[in-house]
Amino acid sequence: MSPAGFPAHLSVLDRSLAREGEHPGQALRETVRFAREVEQLGYRRFWVSEHHAVPGIAGSAPTVLAAAVASATSRIRVGTGGVMLPNHQPLVVAEQFGVLESLFPDRIDMGLGRSVGFTDGVRKALRVDKDAAEDFSEQITELLGYFTGTGPVRARPADGLRVPAFVLAVGAGAGIAAEHGLPLVIGASRDERRTREAVDGYREAFVPGSDGTKPYVVLAVNAAVAATSEAAELLQIPEAWSTAVSRTRGSFAPLVPSGDVLARDMTAKERAAFEDARGTQLHGTAGEVTAALAGLVERTGADEVLLTLNTHDPADRLDSYRRLARAAGLAAT
Repeated sequence: MSPAGFPAHLSVLDRSLAREGEHPGQALRETVRFAREVEQLGYRRFWVSEHHAVPGIAGSAPTVLAAAVASATSRIRVGTGGVMLPNHQPLVVAEQFGVLESLFPDRIDMGLGRSVGFTDGVRKALRVDKDAAEDFSEQITELLGYFTGTGPVRARPADGLRVPAFVLAVGAGAGIAAEHGLPLVIGASRDERRTREAVDGYREAFVPGSDGTKPYVVLAVNAAVAATSEAAELLQIPEAWSTAVSRTRGSFAPLVPSGDVLARDMTAKERAAFEDARGTQLHGTAGEVTAALAGLVERTGADEVLLTLNTHDPADRLDSYRRLARAAGLAAT
């Protein structure tokens, strides 16, 4: 059931972004601590992600990190947003999630993406090529078969377990989610019309599973909340700059304070990338953001909102999620 006062479930995605001068291990420990905190605020899920050889992102092994998060929490659902299936053998992924589900029954989600490494060096190290994503649908079929007992071998301990699978809408992801009768995770676009068209296409093409599954849409949104809209906007500056660096220099940079970013003499290319990154972010007071998110849910028909925010000060991030939880009527514990 959705939380009182808000028309959809609210969940959290944390990519374990590092801060300038910080060892990646600190970012991972911060992820685990943050999960404990948002569980107390009443959020439904806590997901982690997969990135390889990225200086500013510590989250490279999502199932390992998910295990740490699940062991540090007691109620919140824990999962991946997502495991990039083309980078792995489906049997190994099934085994990993089988272990997670066995250790933390009825709390594990299996979010799956189709991205491969972003550079030739990473793809070579992962033993995959650019075309690996073309087999994503077949990989999902094989992966799910290990849980239902229809795979080429019996996967232990996955065989017979039920781990909810979600598909990230990267490239052809929406169509593949519909084909397999699985929930869809889609990012809110600057062009909302494109998001609605993708969601509508997913629902129209959806093929119900044998257990009568129905379309389920998780809308991923970068959102910041503070006492004022201006203060909330500042929270998103560090990540917007890191994104701009990745687009202009090819490497996602560790987070730096907002003041340092605003004091920079950016090149025209950097400024354009920076403003473009800010264009997909939502910020404001608790009331403003709650109303904006409710509007997005109403227009897209989303069943759940997956929130992400990466700023330089972890305390500011927690305050943002706390303010939103209160405004949305989540049940704090």
